[in-house]
Amino acid sequence: MGKSSANGKVQHQVAALPFRRSANGEVSVLLVSSREIHRPLIPKGWRMKGKSDRKAAAIEAMEEAGVLGTPSKAPIGRYRYWKRLTGYFTLVDVEVYSLEVTENLPDWPERTQRQRQWMSCKDAAVVVDEPGLASILQTFRIPA
Repeated sequence: MGKSSANGKVQHQVAALPFRRSANGEVSVLLVSSREIHRPLIPKGWRMKGKSDRKAAAIEAMEEAGVLGTPSKAPIGRYRYWKRLTGYFTLVDVEVYSLEVTENLPDWPERTQRQRQWMSCKDAAVVVDEPGLASILQTFRIPA
């Protein structure tokens, strides 16, 4: 796997799991494609100075997936993955916040770089690469 992070420390990211309910109560989640190899994932990014993690997760959802909504107050789960950086891999812990979508934007910052797709939690758990994220999707329940 090459060398790990430059300083050997685990990095931290925040992510949003955008979701919506249909009229009949079914829940669907929104996946976006990664920029380079277009694999399905949820919007995520590095922590933001001066912003809470839940607010940073909501910003990532707007920038990467073009959705606005309310993030959960606490993370709904965590997972770990290897992120490829220039010349090495680093281990990243991701805190996931659910985000109840209130608006789908017709235009957003990364619209030309990513596709977005709504699907059931069950289907989303099958198509994502990270086992920890798949587990979060399999057990996702709408926060009370």
